[in-house]
Amino acid sequence: MAVVEIVKQHLIDPEICIRCNTCETMCPTGAITHDARNYVVDVSKCNWCNDCISPCPTGSIDNYRRVPKVKAYSIEEQFSWDALPAEVSRDQWAALVDDETDAPAPAAAPTAASAAQHTGGVDAPAFNATQYGATLPPWSAAHAYTNLYGPKAAEKTVTATVTGNVRVTQVGKDYDTHHIVLDFGAMPFPVLEGQSIGVLPPGVDEAGRPHHARQYSIASPRNGERPGYNNVSLTIKRVLEDYQGKPVRGVASNHMCDLKVGDTVQVIGPFGTSFLMPNHPKSHIVMICTGTGSAPMRAMTEWRRRLRQSGKFEGGKLLLFFGARSQEELPYFGPLQNLPKDFIDINLAFSRTSGQPKRYVQDLMRERAADLAPLLSDPNAFFYVCGLKAMEEGVVLTLRDVAQQAGLNWEHTAAALKQQGRLHLETY
Repeated sequence: MAVVEIVKQHLIDPEICIRCNTCETMCPTGAITHDARNYVVDVSKCNWCNDCISPCPTGSIDNYRRVPKVKAYSIEEQFSWDALPAEVSRDQWAALVDDETDAPAPAAAPTAASAAQHTGGVDAPAFNATQYGATLPPWSAAHAYTNLYGPKAAEKTVTATVTGNVRVTQVGKDYDTHHIVLDFGAMPFPVLEGQSIGVLPPGVDEAGRPHHARQYSIASPRNGERPGYNNVSLTIKRVLEDYQGKPVRGVASNHMCDLKVGDTVQVIGPFGTSFLMPNHPKSHIVMICTGTGSAPMRAMTEWRRRLRQSGKFEGGKLLLFFGARSQEELPYFGPLQNLPKDFIDINLAFSRTSGQPKRYVQDLMRERAADLAPLLSDPNAFFYVCGLKAMEEGVVLTLRDVAQQAGLNWEHTAAALKQQGRLHLETY
C-alpha cells in the first residue's frame, strides 16, 4: 500500500465559536474565512503560525484533527458543520496509511504573498495594524472568568431577565442604539470591564438551524450596572435601513432592541481575557472608539468613577477619543457631558455634521500628540481601540506618527506596547 501523508489540520469548533472575526483578522496568511454560518480554515494556506490562538475569546480556534492529506476537510465541508467531526482512530487510518507517523506534518511553505509580508518585499501590505495588538492583559488586570456557559460547559446557557431598555441616541431613520440591562438573578455571572457575552436569538435560520450566538461587549463595570446586583448592560445598535434606503431587520440586534422589561434572553459566556483594564494605582487609560465600540470604554470609565467616589483608589489619566457620524448618533452623549473635567479628558469627533469638515478620532489624536507621546513610553499607560474595523489602521498609524514625531523608535515602542499588554485592538 502506498504511503499516505498525514497532516495536522487546524479547525474551528462551530459549537463554541461566537463569530467575532478575531481569528480571521489575526491570520497573516489568509487561511481563515467565513460565510453566514461558520468560520473555517483552508488547510492549503495554514502554516501553523498560531497567531490566531491566543486572541480567540472562546478557545474554539484551538482544535485540530490528524487526517490523510488527500482526505483533508475542505472549506465547503467545514461550512456545512454544526459540530467538529469525531476523531478518527488509528485503526481507521490503517487501511489508508502504510507507514503512519505520530509526528505532525511539516508546516506548509509560506506563500509568496505571506513571505513578502514578513520580509518587507514589494508585495507586502503598506501597514498591518493588527500585528501591534496585545494578546496579554495588563499585568494588574483582575482574573477573568470565561466560558461559564456555552455548548460545551456544564450549563449550556443562562437565562437573563431584561430590567431596562432605553434608547441612547436620538431617533434616526437608519439607526437605533439601545442601552439594555440584563439581570442574572441567583445564577453566577462574574464579568470584568472589556469582556463580552453571547446572546442566542430565538428561532432558526434559513436552513432551519438555531441561530448562532451574537457577541456584545459589556458596557457596565464589574459590580453591575446597578451596583451590588448580578446584572450587566449592553450597548446595541440596530441598522434600520441600508445605504439604498431599504429596510433592514438584523436577527439579534433587532430582537434585543425590541425587548421589554421582564422579557428573558439566553446568554453564553462571558468571553475575553486580554481586553481588560489595569487595576494598579496611577495607571493611565487612553480609550479610542466609535459608535457602540464605546461599550467597554463606558464600563472602564464607570468603574474608575466608582473607585474615585470611594476614595480608596488613586487613578491616573483618562483620555477618551470618541467618534460618530453626528452628535445625534453618539451613544451616551448626555451622560458624557456630566462627567467631571478633572476626571476624564473627552475628545469628540463627528464625520457628518452639516456645514462642518469631516473629523475622525485620528484627527483628534494628532491634535493631542503632545499629550499622547509621553503615554506611549509610560509603562503605566494603556491604550484601547474598539469600533469598526476600518478605524484600526488609521488609529495605529496615528500612534506610530505621534511616536516618531516625539523622537521615539516606533518598532521598539510598539513591541513594548504589545509585550506589556498595553495596546489592545478590538474591532469588527
